[in-house]
Amino acid sequence: MQRMTIAIDDELASALDSFMTSTSAISRSEAIRDLVRRGLSARSSAPPEAQCYGIISCAVDQSVRNLAARVPQGRLDRHDLAMAALSVPLDHTTSVDVTLMRGSVGDVSGYAETLFLERGVVHGALHLIPLDADTVPHSHGQGFPNRHTHLRVRSGF
Repeated sequence: MQRMTIAIDDELASALDSFMTSTSAISRSEAIRDLVRRGLSARSSAPPEAQCYGIISCAVDQSVRNLAARVPQGRLDRHDLAMAALSVPLDHTTSVDVTLMRGSVGDVSGYAETLFLERGVVHGALHLIPLDADTVPHSHGQGFPNRHTHLRVRSGF
């Protein structure tokens, strides 16, 4: 077993203590191990190359140094994936940001994980919707058949 030291703010420590009480964990270490296991098991097992839509949501503390510039820049750096973005102010410093992306599971989840690790980003969630691309030549009523892509939502990866 490895020994690690972490620093968490008072509010998160209080939430951890409440979690310990509700789950009968005997120590903070046991509670953190349980939460880490749960977090790792909740990660998608989809193949990194599979195509998807990704809905990424989080709360952003706009007062954290340069974060208000880094979040939109991260989307611009991935302009080939980003389809839409929404930022809604919640109070004087915090906004909810939602981004819709389309691409490979690896690219979309990689962006989300990078975003969620930023100091000042909390309550991050990623939802993946599996896609299939159909490029069979066909026509839509009039004209000659042509090859274009139709995306279809799949039930799973």
